[in-house]
Formats: sequence, structure tokens, C-alpha cells
Amino acid sequence: MEELVVIKVGGNIIDNEDALKSFLTDFSAINKHKILIHGGGKIATEISKGLGIEAQMVEGRRITDAETLKIVTMVYGGLINKNIVASLQTKKCNAIGLTGADGAVVVANKRPIKNGIDYGYVGDIKEVKSSVLTTLINAGFTPIIAPLSVDENGSLLNTNADTMASEIACAMSKQYKVSLVYCFELQGVLRDFEDKNSVINEINPGTYNQLKEEGVISKGMIPKLDNAFDAINKGVDAVIIAHADHLLAIINEQKKLGTVLKK
Repeated sequence: MEELVVIKVGGNIIDNEDALKSFLTDFSAINKHKILIHGGGKIATEISKGLGIEAQMVEGRRITDAETLKIVTMVYGGLINKNIVASLQTKKCNAIGLTGADGAVVVANKRPIKNGIDYGYVGDIKEVKSSVLTTLINAGFTPIIAPLSVDENGSLLNTNADTMASEIACAMSKQYKVSLVYCFELQGVLRDFEDKNSVINEINPGTYNQLKEEGVISKGMIPKLDNAFDAINKGVDAVIIAHADHLLAIINEQKKLGTVLKK
């Protein structure tokens, strides 16, 4: 079985021009089949503010009204996605930019109102068409995917990038041996947020529940880890959460860095 690396890069790397440039240089040097899923929350939030639209978040997830959907479509599917694709082309990585609507590669249902919270135009993923991605990979392309899905009525939906990475990794694990790597600005999952070196090297479902009860893991990290464990349970070979600077070292298995999630 051929190897495939599914990588999600967080918004804080995308917001930092130097960090993003360094990350994309490393990403382009990965000598394996690869897919990149990107976020981009802060840029969308800044543009929203400039237009007088205040971003609303619940447990790290954006509530998306009709105006916000227009903004995230422009920012995620346009500005960020195409800048990443253009940059990778200069690094001899034949990138192709997609949203979930392209080839209907990520189909979702609009999230129903839960516990009185209406998330608006937010998608819960129903299907990933792995055959579309496999076709692109076999043709020599590297898919770069923005966190937008599409429903069966043709409506675009804002979709959590961590969830999208997890679902894509699960779907691709039927054809490839898949590693899922979440890259962001921290060294891994931290025991003490004030101590950037307090990395928890390994988490299994038992220790995960304990860490949540202790309040060590909370807020936006919970959906990220929920997605990661879901991926492992559905056939993904390995999930690693680590600093974007360590991407190549992790992929080339030079060092054990970041937080590894295990069954």
C-alpha cells in the first residue's frame, strides 16, 4: 500500500508570512503523496470586522450567517487557497486548489440547530469522494483544500478544517497507508499552556478523558482531538499534532516530536 500524508495547517501559520513560507518549503519537499487542508480563521475575522460583521464562535467553531459565508468563501476558497497554490508552484510542487464543491469532493449536510445554537451555514460532512482525490494524485497533482463543503442543493457550507482533514484522511485510508498531521504554532498538546515545552508526547482514549476532566485539554483543542481519535478508529495509521517547523522531521521519521495519538 502506498503512503499518503494528509496535513492540516492552522490559521496562525497562515497569518504569519514567514512561518507560512517556511512551512510550504518543507511541505513541497515531502517526497510522498500528500494532501494539504488549510484553515484561515483570523484573516476572515479581520475582513469581517472591517465590514462591521462581528465573528461569533462557540467552542472554537464559527457561526456562519449569510454574510459571513460570503466572506469565508472569498477568503478560504480564494485569497488563502490560491496564494498557497501559487507559492507551491514556485517550489516545483504541482498544487491544485479545491473547495469541497470542486468535483463534489466533500459533500455535507447543513448542521441542524443543536441545544438552541443555530450555526448557520455550517456543514457536517456526509461524504468524501476519495476517487476524485486519487485521480488528481495519480495525475501528478497535490490537492490543496479549503475548508468549504457543498450540500446536495449546491449550497456552499463553512466546514471546520480539522474535521475536513480527519474525514479526508479516513476516506483515503481505503487506498493508502495514511498519516494525518495537524501542524500549528505550538510544539504539540501542552500540559501547561504557559509552559511551551510541556508537550504531552502520547495520548490514548483513557488519558484523553482524564486530561479533559482535569481541564488540561479544553476549548478548541477538544474538537481537534475528537477528530483525531475518530480518524484512528476509522483506519488512519497515525495522527500527530506538532509545530509546523517540525513537519519534515516528523514525515522523514528523524525524530519523535509533537503529540502522537494512539488507540
